[in-house]
Amino acid sequence: MLQSALRFPDLSLRWWPVFQRNLLVWRKLALPSLIGNIAEPLMWLVAFGYGMGALVGQVQFDGRVVPYIVFLASGSICMSAMNAASFEALYSAFSRMHVQKTWDGIMNAPVSLDSVVLAEMLWAAFKSVFTVTAILVVMLALGISHSPKLLAAWPILLGAGVTFSCIALIFNALAKNYDFFTYYFTLFLTPMMFLSGVFFPRDQLPHVLREFSEWLPLTNAVELVRPLFIDQWPAQPLRHALVLAAYAVVAYWAALALTRRRFGQ
Repeated sequence: MLQSALRFPDLSLRWWPVFQRNLLVWRKLALPSLIGNIAEPLMWLVAFGYGMGALVGQVQFDGRVVPYIVFLASGSICMSAMNAASFEALYSAFSRMHVQKTWDGIMNAPVSLDSVVLAEMLWAAFKSVFTVTAILVVMLALGISHSPKLLAAWPILLGAGVTFSCIALIFNALAKNYDFFTYYFTLFLTPMMFLSGVFFPRDQLPHVLREFSEWLPLTNAVELVRPLFIDQWPAQPLRHALVLAAYAVVAYWAALALTRRRFGQ
């Protein structure tokens, strides 16, 4: 059973109708969904960026002094991509898989479980990019940054969305109920938000934690996006991109194997 679950993913274009199905359903609730996804990060930005930012003033980043609002905005948009992808790949995917039995209905058609999982991963990544695009538009309207290099942030944030949706699907495959996701948010996502340089420079961390945080997926997303806000290119783009890609590939394969085992395939 284990060897069968770990077989190579069956990649085909049959994920596309599943993705379209999710899109058509979501269109009916697009506005409240968008408001729900962008309200919390914008509140973080206003409360900490303008509130605490007035006290902190400026921070050191990459040898430059930058306004705290810019520092926070560049980190919080990565955090938003992480949260949006995670929520979709956990609560929404679990509802379709376990509660509503939508996956079972889809697999009565000539669509494999592998295609369903791939569609769920890509759908969660799409939702994250849609969310961060709306947030980025608000940031531009507030004048936080007008760097033309921000155009390069979209593929990076898409990659972050893919990575975190793959990780979340592991927990989706293991969950028995919605309460199980509390472990993921409390023990994984929340500590990572505080260790990845979203709210303060990682230089403030003890050496051991700073070295550990170097390999967290959110850290590498932030390290790619933050320089773009101050009109610079990332210092080590290949390294950070490879770390995100490694997390995505390993997590996707693990999520697929665990989902196959759950469905007895």
